[in-house]
Amino acid sequence: MSFCGWKWLLLLGRQNILAKVWRSRRGGPSLCWKRCCHWSAGKSLNPEVRAFLEENTEVTNSGHLTPEIRLRLLTPRCRFWREKPDLWPYGDPFWAIYWPGGQALSRYILDNPRVVKGRSVLDLGSGCGATAIAAVMSGASQVLANDIDPIAGMAMILNCELNHLNPFPITIKNIINSEAGNWDLIVLGDMFYDEQLADGLHHWLQKCIRIHQTEVLIGDPGRHQFLSHSIHSQLHKVIEYSLPESTRQENYGLTSSIVWSYQPSNSLDNS
Repeated sequence: MSFCGWKWLLLLGRQNILAKVWRSRRGGPSLCWKRCCHWSAGKSLNPEVRAFLEENTEVTNSGHLTPEIRLRLLTPRCRFWREKPDLWPYGDPFWAIYWPGGQALSRYILDNPRVVKGRSVLDLGSGCGATAIAAVMSGASQVLANDIDPIAGMAMILNCELNHLNPFPITIKNIINSEAGNWDLIVLGDMFYDEQLADGLHHWLQKCIRIHQTEVLIGDPGRHQFLSHSIHSQLHKVIEYSLPESTRQENYGLTSSIVWSYQPSNSLDNS
């Protein structure tokens, strides 16, 4: 099975595997900017992993909503687009796809830098790091990228280099269900693909808003699991983007992606 075929399985439900990992890696105590970071400026990458990623991804800034940002991604010109996905040695490369929700968030931040300028930003489930990169480019005072895949963390550093940015702090752990961190803004794209994970996100985001008045922006192209979840009734539509043709083809019929502002009412359970 080619990577393109693997991606189809992923969209149909293989993300449930990743959701189980998110659920199993329970968050610990409250995180601070310095001690939570597995990677930061000056941290060297494993040379073997760097060489593998550089050889088996393509640097591109086309076919997505943010041509200002260069990224290492898996594309049809890459070997593993055709190879059996089980031959990829580092686990499923979810980070190597620029998902539509993340594209919308990144585009919105680049077009509206006031949203992040001078603020602390958490990019939850950061993947390739594009939205965190957009936040840095737009003047955020602090950016923390979070993903549970250590290879994603390494890829983010490579992507920072491509865009002539110092690497931002990156934490590789599940921080959902940890104590609410004190961020001005949390951004998350394409995270609502599993009901139990969505429930955990809903509760944790509520807590961040209640305790720290954190603003939350969510990017999603209209997946059923997101539209049917109870969180959807507490969302305000900010902007909708038409997806580029190549992104549409790779996402099997999804034609647009929306940025939502999460604004839970006071009547929600605050336990």
